[in-house]
Amino acid sequence: MHKSRLAGFIVDCETSDLPSAARFWSGALGLDVLGEDGPSYVRLDGTSRDMVIEVQQVGHPSRVHLDIEADDVEAEVSRLEQLGARRVAQVKTWWVMEAPTGQRFCVVRAKVDLTGRQGARTWE
Repeated sequence: MHKSRLAGFIVDCETSDLPSAARFWSGALGLDVLGEDGPSYVRLDGTSRDMVIEVQQVGHPSRVHLDIEADDVEAEVSRLEQLGARRVAQVKTWWVMEAPTGQRFCVVRAKVDLTGRQGARTWE
């Protein structure tokens, strides 16, 4: 048995100016910039939505992807594979996945206990 939920959205930006990209998305979404979260990420304040919302500098075409967080990443990846998703690449502790419809998303390790968290679901 494991728990998972939609963790948030990552705005992938193929840009050399991450601060400008973060300022744009901060203004567009009405969310304050919280600051850098590593060399390629700027975190926006999604706490009122209990979500992680980040602007990420990437080397591929710009897009938006979502993260699913789980207390057992391997169990969640296996569950999603049974639904038709496929593994694309493992990055550190998370998996980049592809839905049968072509969208890429990540399955990441939950940073907090998901018990009682908004949107968390228990899977057998």
